[in-house]
Amino acid sequence: MPIGQAQLNVGVGLSDYGIPVYLGFDYGALRNLSIGGELSIRSYDERWGQNNYRRSITGLAANANYHFNSVLLLPSNVDFYAGLNLGFYNWSSPDAGYYGSHSSGLGLGLQVGSRYYFTRKFGINLEFGGGNTISGGKVGLTFKL
Repeated sequence: MPIGQAQLNVGVGLSDYGIPVYLGFDYGALRNLSIGGELSIRSYDERWGQNNYRRSITGLAANANYHFNSVLLLPSNVDFYAGLNLGFYNWSSPDAGYYGSHSSGLGLGLQVGSRYYFTRKFGINLEFGGGNTISGGKVGLTFKL
């Protein structure tokens, strides 16, 4: 990702806890290095005792990625990256009778991903990650700003 370039990412993810919807932002901070942030939300049903509860998880994460394009001599419409993220997730339940609401605390994770640009401003992304809070993958759209 070039220095000074910004992009918006939006999509859905894979998780053991529902299907997350995410919105992210990346900024080219240094040569081959981007920094960014992401907000995600998801909901799912959980059975506890004889009752079903609708749960939701809200996540907020910061990330840093190294882009391997120049090292691997990739074409300009492909972006391959890997990096670290630092996130916080909050589980909540709207029912006061269920005591499952809690937060993850800060959690460290890793991700590896790729983008393919159909035009100079629009592409798709695919990313896989794992860590001590949430693991999974995501697919979505990328818009260069």
